[in-house]
Formats: sequence, C-alpha cells, structure tokens
Amino acid sequence: MRDLIWLIIVLLIIGWLIGYFAFPDLGAIIHILIVVAVILILYKLLTGRRL
Repeated sequence: MRDLIWLIIVLLIIGWLIGYFAFPDLGAIIHILIVVAVILILYKLLTGRRL
C-alpha cells in the first residue's frame, strides 16, 4: 500500500508537468493535480504511518 501512495503522487506530478507544458491554457485542471499531489505528500509526512 505504501508504494501505491507514492505511485499516485508520482503520476500526479508527471501529469501536472505534462499538462503544464503541453496545455498551458488548462491551468485550473493542472493546479488541481498538483494540489492533490501535495496533499498526499503532506498526509504521508504528517501521519508518519507506513501505508
């Protein structure tokens, strides 16, 4: 399960980067992706649990 969280984080960041450079007009969707990725990272760091 721990690897699944990191996989989701990495996929969201990659999706954000691709979207940012390929579709700069879709700013809202891109920023939603990065916000979700940051929330997942913060959740992992704050809980300190091994998921």
